[in-house]
Amino acid sequence: MNPPFVRGDRVRWDTTGDDGLPLTHYGFIGGRVDSGGRVVVMLDGHLKGDTVVAAAELLVVSVLTVTMHFDDETLLDDPGLRQGLVGLWVAETERAGLVVENLEPLGTGVLDTVEGGFALAEFWAGGQPYVLRATIGASGLCVRADLPRRWEFS
Repeated sequence: MNPPFVRGDRVRWDTTGDDGLPLTHYGFIGGRVDSGGRVVVMLDGHLKGDTVVAAAELLVVSVLTVTMHFDDETLLDDPGLRQGLVGLWVAETERAGLVVENLEPLGTGVLDTVEGGFALAEFWAGGQPYVLRATIGASGLCVRADLPRRWEFS
């Protein structure tokens, strides 16, 4: 369940384009949620600001909600490609309007024995430490930030 939105909240909207490919839009809440559960969103790059979206389809933007999904799980097999996932995720956070500080890639990744996959980098955002992970799940490869486990930061 999403929290109630307030005008000006930064949001993420994942949808599908006319061609069937996934699209991620970022924007700002432009008003209150109506009785039908819809809200006006001013999407980045759209000057009108008249896109109406079901509030249930929106996520408040934070480091933890910026995720990237890939169908090709073999991206984790190549150390160079694992390093490239870090750059792709950082570019997506910039597109979302977030600031990531003190990013330290973990070489070609550290094998994550708890979730499977790899820990790719450590970083700070908003005074909080995070770990960038690449894990394989039911929907394929997912690259996302997570809070560190106590043994990951010293």
